[in-house]
Amino acid sequence: MKKSLKRGLMAALALTVVACASTTIPFSTLRDTSVASADSAPDAKTYQGKQPGKHALITRTFSGQPPLIPHTIENFDISSTVNDCWECHNSNEFKGKKMPMVSISHLVKPASAHAEPELNKLRWQCNSCHVPQIDAQPLVANDFKAN
Repeated sequence: MKKSLKRGLMAALALTVVACASTTIPFSTLRDTSVASADSAPDAKTYQGKQPGKHALITRTFSGQPPLIPHTIENFDISSTVNDCWECHNSNEFKGKKMPMVSISHLVKPASAHAEPELNKLRWQCNSCHVPQIDAQPLVANDFKAN
């Protein structure tokens, strides 16, 4: 009895494998081209804000999201010795304009009356988390709603 049950199951499995192998499923990609075709560069997009301090802050869409940059950073220098972001965002005011200061979590020691704030070198590359925004259409449909 056991041998005939095993043979029956093996036959059913073999038929299933053959049926699945002969069925073709159409495959499509997000870019709507074949994988072998050459990629083309997307159109250049411009950033929403051209100059720092001229635009309102962008509302965060979820808890814990790093603040988005409401201006371009195309000509900003962020190297091992220079950080143009820090030049403006190391206080709540720069050249008479209000702006958000770098979070305390980004500082080696908090600003006090006796010492200047010092940026933690682990947080030196600002645009790893904080990104400027462009006006671009999503690549795929999205029904995400902000909090």
